Amino acid sequence: MNIKISTEAVNWYKEELALSSGAYIRFFVRYGGHSSIQAGFSLGISQESPVHPIVLTEQDGVTFFIEENDLWFFDGHDLIIRFNEKLGEPEFSYAT
Repeated sequence: MNIKISTEAVNWYKEELALSSGAYIRFFVRYGGHSSIQAGFSLGISQESPVHPIVLTEQDGVTFFIEENDLWFFDGHDLIIRFNEKLGEPEFSYAT
C-alpha cells in the first residue's frame, strides 16, 4: 500500500491548512460518506503526528500518513490523491 499525491494536491493542503515544513496530515477512516472500495465509509483528514503509521510519504516538507488501525479500509489498494481543477479540491481514488 502506498500514498501517491500530486503536487497540486500537496499545494492545496499546504495553502488551505496553512501548513509549514514538518507538518503531518493523517488520512483516517470515518463512518459515513462514500468510497469506491468500502460502502458506508470515507476518508477524513487531521493534523496530528503519527503514532503507529503503516504507510507515509513526505512531499514538499509535509508528511502524509495512514495509521495501522485504518489499513483494513484500503483492502490492498493504494491511495491516490489528485487535485480536481473543476471542483477546486483534492479527490481520492484507489488502485491495486
